[in-house]
Amino acid sequence: MESQSAPTRSGWLAKLLWGAVAIIGAAAVGGIALHRGETINSLWFVVAAACVYTIAYRFYSVFLATRVLLLDPTRATPAERLSDGRDFVPTHRWIVFGHHFAAIAGPGPLIGPTLAAQFGYLPGTLWILIGGVLGGCVQDFVILFFSIRRNGRSLGQMAREELGRVGGGAATLGVMTIMIILIAVLGLVVVNAMKHSPWATSTVAATIPIALLVGVYLRFVRPGRVLEGSVIGVALLLAAVVGGGFVDHHPDLRGWFDYPASPLALMIMAYGFCAAVLPVWLLLAPRDYLSTFMKLGTIGALACAIVILRPQMHMPALTQFIDGSGPVFAGPLFPFVFITIACGAISGFHSLVASGTTPKLIANEGDARMIGYGGMLMESFVAIMAMIAACVLEPGVYFAINSPPGIVGADAATAVATITAWGFPVTLEQMQNLARDMGEVTLFARTGGAPSLAVGMAHIFSSLSGGSLLALWYHFAIMFEALFILTTLDAGTRVARFMLQDLLGSVYAPLGRTGWYPGVLMSSALVVAAWGYFLYQGTRDPLGGINSLWPLFGIANQMLAAIALCVATTILVKQASRRRYALVTALPLVWLVTITSSAAGYKLLSANPRLGLLAHAQDLQAKLSAGTGTPEFLLQAPRLIFNDHLNAAMTLIFLIIAWVVVFATLRIVVQVLRGAPTSPLSEAPYEATALNLR
Repeated sequence: MESQSAPTRSGWLAKLLWGAVAIIGAAAVGGIALHRGETINSLWFVVAAACVYTIAYRFYSVFLATRVLLLDPTRATPAERLSDGRDFVPTHRWIVFGHHFAAIAGPGPLIGPTLAAQFGYLPGTLWILIGGVLGGCVQDFVILFFSIRRNGRSLGQMAREELGRVGGGAATLGVMTIMIILIAVLGLVVVNAMKHSPWATSTVAATIPIALLVGVYLRFVRPGRVLEGSVIGVALLLAAVVGGGFVDHHPDLRGWFDYPASPLALMIMAYGFCAAVLPVWLLLAPRDYLSTFMKLGTIGALACAIVILRPQMHMPALTQFIDGSGPVFAGPLFPFVFITIACGAISGFHSLVASGTTPKLIANEGDARMIGYGGMLMESFVAIMAMIAACVLEPGVYFAINSPPGIVGADAATAVATITAWGFPVTLEQMQNLARDMGEVTLFARTGGAPSLAVGMAHIFSSLSGGSLLALWYHFAIMFEALFILTTLDAGTRVARFMLQDLLGSVYAPLGRTGWYPGVLMSSALVVAAWGYFLYQGTRDPLGGINSLWPLFGIANQMLAAIALCVATTILVKQASRRRYALVTALPLVWLVTITSSAAGYKLLSANPRLGLLAHAQDLQAKLSAGTGTPEFLLQAPRLIFNDHLNAAMTLIFLIIAWVVVFATLRIVVQVLRGAPTSPLSEAPYEATALNLR
């Protein structure tokens, strides 16, 4: 009897435990949603996220693994069957998890929630929790699994095989063009964080030789001594933050690192080109490795600091800007909160990683749940931390940092008067003191989200040290954000170069060979020139660039996720035994198509010059024809008009590509339901594993 009652007791205890987690989580989410006081304690957000994510991982991810995908740990993975010691390498699951998280955790979960805070903390927080669990984690998990079952094929290859020639071709073209916009916006965020900030610029610049040094150390000096290289690299990164303060206060050195936005954009372009053509072991790999330490360590420390300090969230649950009149970016709550949050809830870029290097490293198919679903849960938690860090700021300070001069006024006195009139009091003295404490000349109009996020993080971390070292913590946060962003920028440039070489190889075979250096140089230059153009035009935009480019980034990113979910839905529908589970991908797909199409419609058709790209071009043309404006404006106007038309064309292209892929998916679904023949599944045959790598 005792042997039978023991499992029964443990089962009841487990049910009670998970019931308690569910009740606590529901209470936390309900408290966040219903609270309407002046402030709310940030601990509610940490508790809500922890409960929602643990329940989702324990139950929903298990449902996906055991009912929908049918993970088979006895099945040999591509890493084992195709092992070549270079691309396909069976790797321990925790190492693969670290690689995967480093690759997917770009700036999106940091910047998106920070910008979306202009609507208030509530809409973005709810979407991060719901969208992450039901959308982003599902996409990452299923695409990773389907790639594993197809010899590690990329998203574009799977689209061509499963959707047919037209749908697959549209998906491939969409992935390539969307990548260009994604990389450009990442670069713009870094530029806006570094402009006229010698401390930030010198610190970020120092990360490049540090990565090169670690790469050479691990390759030639002490091969395989990863721990030694890690200690050296992290120590040098921290020293770079301290050294940046010395540079900032040195009258001669300061001038070497004080640049406006446009020259910094050219420097970022030069870095992207070098990262794409240099050997992986020299720059890309050591930077990714060091950034993983910084990402996980900093986010963990931030979460602990929030639990210890329990800072109050000063941003209201909802602001008046849900009507679309927001200063940070224009657009109503629906659909732009979803477009802006982007990677914190679901990211199309993740599908490229989940069908890129990660499936070629997984040694056991059973680990796909932890790496795919669990990795995205981690990124979603990063987004919650970013939302907290942005909303602990006084709203007036938040809007002073993130609002461009074209909205609040070119001089500081006008800016504080405008923001105060919105109902968010802020003073000129308050902003001057804040800039001095952070080691900056000014924090007005530092658009892009990164500076305001760094200020929020600095306040939280400095509170642990009695309110001191604000400038040091601020520039540490800037370096932390830059590592997030540059890791994705250089990896994205290299991936885009591979994709371009694949296309050019069909025209001239040597261009498709990654080992042919002239082809590498030419394709890298073309890719950098493409995203560099959008980056440079963003730095010359009087509205700050982010106003127009971040919504375009969000639309592109979410459309890429829709393409990935089209592929996943098609594969599930083709399998009779799993067809009834196709809703797990089809429902997020319908939602993404709805919000991206709506957002694209706003950007193309809105008569508001701050929101509609064509309306903005018409407004500029009218002012140019009337000769109104400053001489500088009259000189810039023709280029700005051209850029608006180009951005509108890109938005239309993204929209057409997404719907072509959607219709290709619908065609196959209808064929399956009618019993008509379709292209066969391209899944590799079963082969038993001989590995036991845990």
